[in-house]
Amino acid sequence: MSTATTEPDRIAATPGPAAPAGVRQTRRRRRGVTRWIVLAIAVVFALLMLAPLLLLVLNAFKTGADYSAHGPLALPERFSIEAFQQYLSLVDYPRALVNSIVIAGLVAVLGTALALVTSYALGIGRIRGRTWILAVFLLATMLPQESLIYPLFYGAQATGLFNTIWSVVIVFTVLQAAFGTYLLSSVMSTIPQSLLEAAALDGAGRFRILWSVVFPVLRPTLSVLVVFFFVWTWNEFYIPLVLLTDQSAQTVPIALATLQGQNSINLTALNAGSLLSLLPTLVFFLVFQRTLSRGVTVGAVK
Repeated sequence: MSTATTEPDRIAATPGPAAPAGVRQTRRRRRGVTRWIVLAIAVVFALLMLAPLLLLVLNAFKTGADYSAHGPLALPERFSIEAFQQYLSLVDYPRALVNSIVIAGLVAVLGTALALVTSYALGIGRIRGRTWILAVFLLATMLPQESLIYPLFYGAQATGLFNTIWSVVIVFTVLQAAFGTYLLSSVMSTIPQSLLEAAALDGAGRFRILWSVVFPVLRPTLSVLVVFFFVWTWNEFYIPLVLLTDQSAQTVPIALATLQGQNSINLTALNAGSLLSLLPTLVFFLVFQRTLSRGVTVGAVK
């Protein structure tokens, strides 16, 4: 076989003339300026996003007199925990915190587990009417909570779950699982059928395939759902406000809302309560940030 190359091949393989040093330096300078502009824009947007949080922190450590004299935008004359003391004296924050953690944690775990089982039947089992069932689940996530509150209220009273955290846990487990089923069923449909058939040939049953094959593949996506379900349930307000009227069963957002209705409370205590309500979800998000980013990245690669 001849190794000779033709003239067109030699011309194509010959590298073009290198750009002059001045041109290369100009290009590098332009790229450097572009990076600095993008960085400046990102910093501006970050400051705009953090501005409400910074104002919340500043006003939470002000006294009532300092807030009245200088307004919300001024720096505090001295950092004081008076607002936190006043808030904790008016609200049973530890009890509300425990209720919120229990409710959000149970909903996150139970909702994800229920979504995994139901989406396994829809995404891999391919039951009849799969499209219509998914449409119903999607509709359930789109309905406003105001349209659900009356049947939920009377149902909680009829079952004896009214004013107990289980009424909220059951409701939000079903609602979050509806969204999780719609999401996971589409993800499961992308799992190679040959992988499932190989597990079946090895003698694995349906539950064995779910636990040993499907669950490891979907673990990053499930971790993302757990984080989202926890944060979403923590921030829920309307349904818990109706179903949890007893102070011993109230969550942190409801306790903060009842504080707003009292004329004696000042705005610094309200800021202190808002900061204490925000901190648990912020800590939870920071702890699971790597899990969240890993799950999103794996899902994008798939």
